[in-house]
Amino acid sequence: MATHATEVETQISEQDRRLSAVFEIARILATDYDLETVLSQFLSCLTDTLEIAEAGVLLLYDRSDERLTVRVVKGYDAASLKEIRLAPGEAMCGETFRTGQIQLYPTQEAIAAARRTLTPANHKAIRAAITIAEPPLSAICIPLFTGQKAVGVLMLESRRQTNSFAQKDIPFLKAMADLIALSIENAELREEQQATQALEQANRLKAELISTLAHEMRTPLTSIKGYSTALLMEEAAFGPETRQEFLQIIDEECDILQDLIHDLLESSIIDAGLLRLEPQPVRLPRLAHTLVDDFARRSQQHRFLVDFPEDFPLLDADPHRIEQVLRNLLDNAVKYSLHGGLIVIRGQVREDEAIVSVADQGVGIAPEHLNRLFEKFFRVKSSLGRHVVGSGLGLPIARTIVESHGGRIWAESQLQEGSTFYFTLPLKGPSQALAEPAEGEAE
Repeated sequence: MATHATEVETQISEQDRRLSAVFEIARILATDYDLETVLSQFLSCLTDTLEIAEAGVLLLYDRSDERLTVRVVKGYDAASLKEIRLAPGEAMCGETFRTGQIQLYPTQEAIAAARRTLTPANHKAIRAAITIAEPPLSAICIPLFTGQKAVGVLMLESRRQTNSFAQKDIPFLKAMADLIALSIENAELREEQQATQALEQANRLKAELISTLAHEMRTPLTSIKGYSTALLMEEAAFGPETRQEFLQIIDEECDILQDLIHDLLESSIIDAGLLRLEPQPVRLPRLAHTLVDDFARRSQQHRFLVDFPEDFPLLDADPHRIEQVLRNLLDNAVKYSLHGGLIVIRGQVREDEAIVSVADQGVGIAPEHLNRLFEKFFRVKSSLGRHVVGSGLGLPIARTIVESHGGRIWAESQLQEGSTFYFTLPLKGPSQALAEPAEGEAE
């Protein structure tokens, strides 16, 4: 009688643990974690709440190379097992995936027999994982299905005794596997939805950009056509000053058109992965002074200041591309400080990088736009009360150039208080090596 009571108590205790596992897995399903975290929590929940399992592995099928890969591990060295690439039909999990049937391995001998089909590389990875853990005495492999499609395998193992998993355990473990498969399906649907939304957003922004560029190009073309037609009119007589003014406008509009086309071509080159850098020693202060002289001649309303320390180092960079970045930042500073003011180019050296900044006293940028400034196709709406000419591609191009050099680029701004754009370049390369004193040599 006492024995029967003990058995009943054991069954009730096991049911309580399984009910706890169900509630915990329901809680995990309700969270918004990434798939890797959800799967890891699932596996930990099963091995922590079920006495029959001390270790486990969850594998998902990678259709790109037609192999099962280990995604989460409990009770083993994850680094070793994640080297495994199982073909359908290979060893325990591969056979379960191939047949789509739950497989029981009641003894250590049954497990060893199933592992004879492992490839040498997979066998080595399993041996490495087992060296720091006790080998399993029994195991169960359960296929994971989303709809009619097999997506992976859940394997649970016992290190305490043989025949740990029985037919009576299969319905519960199958239900747990279905919940895991449901979470995988939900994660895939979320990824597809996010990808679709991202594509729709990119297409929308691309359409807006094309529309904007068509408008931007039409404006200078209209001016060029209008003034050149006027100059060609035989019945109209313009004085030298008027002719010079018309030609000056045509020249400026041609520059605008040329810049728009240049940005489009540069963006296409970057998209095609054809951006090439030709690094050489660059004196950045000299480059900044040259650019400022050019801008100062074209903009009488602005004052420019170049502030670099005297010992600012030589940098190994592509001078043409870095000039392109600086020119873009200066151009923005001029465009968005309509009433003039001071524009400062400053250089600093901190630890292993040089920091260059371009600051203006313009209209500033709203906080919600700062993080998107360097996104392709994104363009801040002007608060100047007038149209600002541009493609909206300059900052994304600048970001690609800076990051290709191993640097970073960002902006800080407050509305009506101006903006400061920063970019960094690493202090490494042949120029730095030559500048460093030899070991033992006095500095």
